[in-house]
Amino acid sequence: MNSADLLVDAFGRVREAVHEAVEGLTAAQLAERLDDDANSIAWLIWHLTRVQDDHVSDVADIEQVWTAQDWHGRFELPFRVGATGYGHRPKDVAAVRVDSAALLTGYYDAVHEQTIGYVRGLSAADLDRVVDEGWTPAVTLGVRLVSVISDDLQHAGQAAFIRGLLLRR
Repeated sequence: MNSADLLVDAFGRVREAVHEAVEGLTAAQLAERLDDDANSIAWLIWHLTRVQDDHVSDVADIEQVWTAQDWHGRFELPFRVGATGYGHRPKDVAAVRVDSAALLTGYYDAVHEQTIGYVRGLSAADLDRVVDEGWTPAVTLGVRLVSVISDDLQHAGQAAFIRGLLLRR
């Protein structure tokens, strides 16, 4: 297995976790928050997808799926186009409402496709390219991609946990 294969596998696991977290849930369940300060499943999946879209598009120097395929228009959220959920307050979390899980998985799958198309072409040497000098040490492409995978899996796990609680009620 080479480094590109490893990344494809890791992002594939994120996709599986996203689908499992939302499968069969109603719009009300997707929007439900365990308390007034908690994230909803809809917000968690939207946010992890936005971050993946934002970060991978940035390092690949391509337009985000969010704007290129008008997912921004489909979601109709009251945020600026570039919003990813970073820094959102509880009222912002509450504003992320979807009619069905299909909107969330549709956007995630489109981002996943673009991500996989990009990472399939990477070599091990590509992963050493510095993509962000704003940190010490500077962030390489490999570190950025692993960071996205880690963040995505954490948020998908949070969504799965909330799903479990909702379904046990």
